[in-house]
Amino acid sequence: MVAIIDYDAGNLTSVARALAYLGNHENQITSDPETIAAAARVIFPGVGAAKATMETLQRRGLDAALIDFYRTGKPMLGICIGIQILFQHSEEEDAECLGLLSGDVKKYPTTRADAGTEVLKVPQIGWNEVYQTASHPIFKDVPNPAHFYFVNSYYPVPEKQGIVIGKTKYGLEFCSAIAHDNLIATQFHLEKSGRVGLKMLNNFLTLG
Repeated sequence: MVAIIDYDAGNLTSVARALAYLGNHENQITSDPETIAAAARVIFPGVGAAKATMETLQRRGLDAALIDFYRTGKPMLGICIGIQILFQHSEEEDAECLGLLSGDVKKYPTTRADAGTEVLKVPQIGWNEVYQTASHPIFKDVPNPAHFYFVNSYYPVPEKQGIVIGKTKYGLEFCSAIAHDNLIATQFHLEKSGRVGLKMLNNFLTLG
């Protein structure tokens, strides 16, 4: 069973519908730590603010549940806010996050690094290219580069570049996909990214 983490926000039903479309993948939207512990895989999807997300996770005991699940070695996928809360700290309301990965989450600058004084629209909303920077099974049969759907004002800055498997340019070049042990996460929305997003979801569901 795939546990989809319920934290009173996010794009939970869209992820559940995507899994249903992909076939015989039992899934459950849940905020129950015991259900999460018993799951074969976990997906932490969604949109939202880092501080509010962490407060909800802590109130429900889901922060500990996610850390414990990661330590089991079973596959775990973060989407959008689900990549940001993996790191130690977010500039968004000075939020302390899960700390599973070393690094921070930063807000986009107000001007484009590649165009001087040109104003950068924040949040980034829409389709953008993701360049694969490392081989990983999550990218099996996914073109390089490929377009995915983004909605974000903040972006992850990993301390260890070895975990970065995908990058994107939006005013500056940033990490848009990571992989570390059993943990995979993307800044872009797989469930909203058409065929390539569904392909990556299916790759996650079939990871050994």
